[in-house]
Amino acid sequence: MITTELVFVRHGEAQCNVDGLVGGPRTCTGLTNRGYAQTERVALRLSTEHRDKPFDALYAGPRLRLRQTGEIISQALNLPMSTDDRLDGPVHGAADGRPWAEVKTAADGGPHAHPDRPWAAGSDAWNGYLERAGRLLRELIDHHEGERILFAAHGETVIAAHTLLLGIPLGSPAGFTVSHGSITRWQHHLNRLGQRRWMLDRHNDTEHLAALAQEAVA
Repeated sequence: MITTELVFVRHGEAQCNVDGLVGGPRTCTGLTNRGYAQTERVALRLSTEHRDKPFDALYAGPRLRLRQTGEIISQALNLPMSTDDRLDGPVHGAADGRPWAEVKTAADGGPHAHPDRPWAAGSDAWNGYLERAGRLLRELIDHHEGERILFAAHGETVIAAHTLLLGIPLGSPAGFTVSHGSITRWQHHLNRLGQRRWMLDRHNDTEHLAALAQEAVA
């Protein structure tokens, strides 16, 4: 039997993604037209699922691209959205608004390359972010036990969920691809012996975006 279920939707493509900029709070200007189209397609897919098995709550972080993604999903599902500042993703500090290529060169790699040190003045360390995000997710899981929870999320939030629920050691060199508009689903199973286990049902599912990809090629 599935008890708690967590469904993460990575936000649609944002302008800062296209421009190659670190999209912190000062820099994020929201979704591109393609990002809106991606989000509309994922919302349509989730609305069909919601009719058969309703979600209980929808969360989004405060950055514009997350709020825009969450609002589209909220309207499609007629499900209120809660904005939680703690879902804002990593703190980028002085890197906010700078080209990622410059930031990574100056830091000798991206956030994951040296996970115990900041990648810019005033930024998180990658492991510090994972610890903080993991604590929040654990709080939300405990608060919503037995419910279906939907997140309009950063890719980093999906990675934090995997780190928490798979028990991945901090500082692991491995990672996960999380595409714009993708769906990742975790399910908490309870069997007839009273044993509980988290199961990753799907990761980076973009089936609903196939037609959009074909349109881009045509």
